[in-house]
Amino acid sequence: MRLRALLETDALGLRLLGGEEELDRTVRGVMTTDLRDPSRYLSGGELVLTGLAWRREPADSERFVRILTAAGVAGLAAGEAELGAVPEDLVLACVRHGLPLFSVVEDVAFASITEHVVRQVSSERAGDLAAVVDRHRRLMTSGPAGGGPEVVLDLLGTDLDLRAWVLSAAGRQIAGSAVAGEGPALTGALRARLAGEHLAAVRAGRTPPYRLTTGAGTYSLFPVHNSGRGAPAGEVRETVLSDWLLAVEADAGDWPAERLDLLYGVTQLIAVERDRRDAARTVRRRLAQEVLELVQTGAPPAEVAARLRVAAPVLLPGLGSAPHWQVVVARVEWAGAEVPGGPVARALLEEILVDPAAPGPEPSDRIAVAHTGDEAVALVPLPALAGDGPGADATVHADALLAAVCEPLARGLADDGRLTIGVSAAVLSAEGLRGAVEEARHARRVAAARPGTVCAAGHQELASHVLLLPFVPDDVRRAFTARLLDPLREYDRRHRAELIPTLEAFLAADGSWTRCAARLHLHVNTLRYRVGRIEQLTGRDLSRLEDKLDFFLALRLT
Repeated sequence: MRLRALLETDALGLRLLGGEEELDRTVRGVMTTDLRDPSRYLSGGELVLTGLAWRREPADSERFVRILTAAGVAGLAAGEAELGAVPEDLVLACVRHGLPLFSVVEDVAFASITEHVVRQVSSERAGDLAAVVDRHRRLMTSGPAGGGPEVVLDLLGTDLDLRAWVLSAAGRQIAGSAVAGEGPALTGALRARLAGEHLAAVRAGRTPPYRLTTGAGTYSLFPVHNSGRGAPAGEVRETVLSDWLLAVEADAGDWPAERLDLLYGVTQLIAVERDRRDAARTVRRRLAQEVLELVQTGAPPAEVAARLRVAAPVLLPGLGSAPHWQVVVARVEWAGAEVPGGPVARALLEEILVDPAAPGPEPSDRIAVAHTGDEAVALVPLPALAGDGPGADATVHADALLAAVCEPLARGLADDGRLTIGVSAAVLSAEGLRGAVEEARHARRVAAARPGTVCAAGHQELASHVLLLPFVPDDVRRAFTARLLDPLREYDRRHRAELIPTLEAFLAADGSWTRCAARLHLHVNTLRYRVGRIEQLTGRDLSRLEDKLDFFLALRLT
């Protein structure tokens, strides 16, 4: 359909503010957004609807319009409900870039325009999709508490007999519905497997929908972003770890094109909800950025404390007093590419640290995350629990943090990406926040020194030798381990004597002959012979603490 046809539809309440010569542009879709940069959700040809929440100053209009023009959108429609008349700076920016601009009167809902465009663009699937859009319209006009993507999924269940779930890239269930009385809910292990399969398929460049057959049945996976058909190849690593997916309990391999288009339309509606939730995090992100800048520039603790008092009610409504705080630092690194890791790390921390047990219709964000360079820093508020120490039952633990998300994230990072996370101890006040940030960064470096695609380390590990080992220069590592262990490796290679495993077991048994011999299933005399050979080859004495310590560190450095 053409933009001119929309302008001529009186019920839509559109008024042309500029771009009359471009009204013959073809509209291929519609997108509602208040993101400052919605480019990753645009594929070209859309009518973009916006409430102007992204505009904070006149200069924002030029930047926003430039992004839309570069993405090839057909036109822009701005609502009058938020700011009244459309700002003149936005009108002038659209004129400069040749982008048709409409205003939408306050009493016309964006959902009504969305419904009209979708009906016209996709008339061949108007039957099923009209029901989806109509349900979505009722949801959106009822306000933010209208039910979110659950309403769209309920329609799939009741009208199309499809059980479906919206999952995050880490496998967290964001929304789900089921045909009444049929089938169990998704288990945590199955959610992780579905998310992992989705991430692996996206990284491999496969064409959606992706299919996975398990003992529980066959599932079809649809990416949730603007077009529903995959991000441009060059941007995959920037979005793959933060996009959602729609999992449908059905084999879509033999579906007709009309039914597939219906599901892709549903993913577009769900993407609107994703945009809304991202926009809701703007305040928390800004608070985290302000606090982090104060901490890193050495601001007085009183000034940091004042910002934390502002942040506490936003993150924990009704708390009544400033909580204790914990810091989590994450870094995403990609091999062989200049891909910004900070925004990806921030999105992952926002996902991993979300509180699924919080009351309300959806999980509550109890955290504020900022990013700088390739690093993201999260401020996690902890309610003071009397009698149990500061936030004793609510603290974040490194081991538990990745327990449920390690599998899918590792598949999304594939063989060219890495995620490392460090967790600080809880601090009681602003005075301890700078130390907590540094502690979390040190813990992340410890995690980075370990093998594996996804690694985390906690503050409790910083009181151990493991804090020192990652910072030993590589040439020193090689020289130290070669001097102690190379004679043993060479002897094992020639004689298959297993001196290295014997040394490891002897140290693990704290030098106990009987425990070590029992663990290795050897006679004590055989063990004594092997230890004697180790001492002979290296010139060390394993009865001395210093020599035991050198061997222990050499083994840890390999």
